[in-house]
Amino acid sequence: MSFEQVALEVIRWSEARKIIPNSNPPTQLLKAMSELGELADATIKNDRPAIMDGVGDVMVCLINYCVLQDINLVSCMKLAYADIKDRKGTLLSNGVFVKEAA
Repeated sequence: MSFEQVALEVIRWSEARKIIPNSNPPTQLLKAMSELGELADATIKNDRPAIMDGVGDVMVCLINYCVLQDINLVSCMKLAYADIKDRKGTLLSNGVFVKEAA
């Protein structure tokens, strides 16, 4: 199943449970942040099943957020990639990204 097909199934699921018509962007954003916290906790514990569940939960919230904003998540990812694709640099072992001098 493609990303777009999964996203459509998530939207259908959310509509059937009245999440889409009864929620709003701030609520879905806060839910995504809550799920991100759970993902961080799973990451610290190195709990792979919980990590996978957490990533999925964050994505569900982001899909809902995008629907409520009337934007497409894939289009957002394409826009972000277009912005970063030509960046040059290196991520240091301390987690700092150092941009290459122009």
